[in-house]
Amino acid sequence: MAETTSQERPLTLDDLTAYFASGSKPVDQFRVGAEHEKFGFRLKTHDPVPYEGEAGVHALLTGLQRFGWKPVMEGPTIIGLERRGANVSLEPGGQFELSGAPLETMHDICEETGQHLDEVKTVADELGLGFVGLGFSPLWRRDQVPVMPKGRYVIMRNYMPKVGGLGLDMMLRTCTVQANLDFSSEADMVAKFRMSLALQPIATALFANSPFTEGKPNGFLSARANVWTDTDPDRTGLLDFVFEDGFDFERYARYALDVPMYFAKRGDKYIDLAGRRFGDFIDGKIPELPGERASLKDWVDHTTTLFPEVRLKTYLEMRGADAGPWSRLCALPALWAGVFYDDAALAAAWDLCKGWTAEDRAGLRRDVPKLGLKAQVAGRSVQDVAKDFVAIAKHGLKRRNRLNGGFLDESIYLGELEEIADSGITPAERLLALYQGPWKGDVTRVFEDCAY
Repeated sequence: MAETTSQERPLTLDDLTAYFASGSKPVDQFRVGAEHEKFGFRLKTHDPVPYEGEAGVHALLTGLQRFGWKPVMEGPTIIGLERRGANVSLEPGGQFELSGAPLETMHDICEETGQHLDEVKTVADELGLGFVGLGFSPLWRRDQVPVMPKGRYVIMRNYMPKVGGLGLDMMLRTCTVQANLDFSSEADMVAKFRMSLALQPIATALFANSPFTEGKPNGFLSARANVWTDTDPDRTGLLDFVFEDGFDFERYARYALDVPMYFAKRGDKYIDLAGRRFGDFIDGKIPELPGERASLKDWVDHTTTLFPEVRLKTYLEMRGADAGPWSRLCALPALWAGVFYDDAALAAAWDLCKGWTAEDRAGLRRDVPKLGLKAQVAGRSVQDVAKDFVAIAKHGLKRRNRLNGGFLDESIYLGELEEIADSGITPAERLLALYQGPWKGDVTRVFEDCAY
C-alpha cells in the first residue's frame, strides 16, 4: 500500500471510505479468520513470562522458528512470527496470539489451531512454560505483568490512564478469542454488522470465562467484558449509529475520523500522536510530523486502534468473547460463520434482536459481564436467546455442508456451546464451582486443570 507524501493530494473522505468498501468480495471467496490469545506462565511458579531470558518470550519465538515460522522484526527485536498467511504476535502483557490465515472451513481452522498449540507446547515444555486460556489473568497484579517491547504499546500505556480506569488491565491482563468474516456488498456489511453487534453480548455470555482476579473471585463471570466498559469511550462500545437509517461505509469512516489517534509509524519507529485528530493529519497539521500528510497506510494503521465490540476493516471482526480451551477456540468462528454465511440463518439471527432498543442493547452489555446467561433482554433471558442463536448457527453450518474427512459438517464444533446454552451455566460458573469445591479456594489450580 503506497504512502502518500506531503507533495501529493490530501486524502478525501471517499479515499477513506473506499478502504472499507474494498473488502467486498464474491460469496465463493468468503473465508474465516480465527484469532486467539493465551496467558503464558512458568510451570514451577505460575509467574508471568518476561520477554528476555533463557526461558522468556524471545526464546519461545526463537524456538518456534524450527516449524517454518519467519521472524517479524521491529528494529532489532523479534515481535512476532509469520507463516503462510498466519501470524503469531504479542499483546502488551505477553499474551501470546495466533492470528490465523483466512481459511475456507471450520475444519481447516481447528486443524490450524491444533497445530499451533502443539508447536507452542513442544517449545514451551522445553522452556518450562505453560499456557492457559482465560478471559482475565487469574492471579497476577497489574504491576507484576511484564510489558512487551513494542513501540505502539509504550504510547498506549501512557495514554490509556487519561481516558479510562481499566485500559491498562485491558492491555496487560485480558485474553480473547475472535473471528473475522467477510461481506459481499455494502448492504451485506450493514446487515451483518447490525446483527453481530446486537448479539455480541450473547456470545460474551456463552464464552464468559474470567471470574478470578488476583487469586479471588472478582464478582464477574466475564471480567474481560467489564474491562471494556471503562477503557476508552471514544473507541469502544456498541456503536448505536450502526443501527441508524443510512448507515454505510462512509458513516463508519466518519466515526473512525472522530476517534483520537495513537500514533503514526515511520519505518520501525512509532511517533506518539496520542489525542491528535486524523483530519488534522490529512491536512498536514500535526506538529510532530510538520508538513507531512497522512497516507492510506496511516489510515489503515489508525483503524486498528478502534476497539468496538464489532470492528470493521476490510472484513468484520467479532470481539466479544473470553479466551478458553481448545474446544471453544474452534466454537467461536463456527458460531459466527453459521449465521454470517447462510442467508436464512442471517435473517433468523436478526429476527432475534431487531426489536431491541438502544437501551436494551446497553443494558445487555452492562448486565452480561456479571450475570452471564441469567441476564435479561427485552423480556427474554439471555439463556433463551443463546439457545436460539446457537441453534440458528447450527442449521446454517449444516446447510453450508462443508464436510471433514469423516463426512461430518462444521456444526460439530458447536456441541460445547449447545451444552452451555442448554444448561444455563457459563464456563466461569464451572470454574467458580471448582474453586469452591475441589480446588478449596486455590486459584493456582487453574494453571494445572485448565492449561493447554
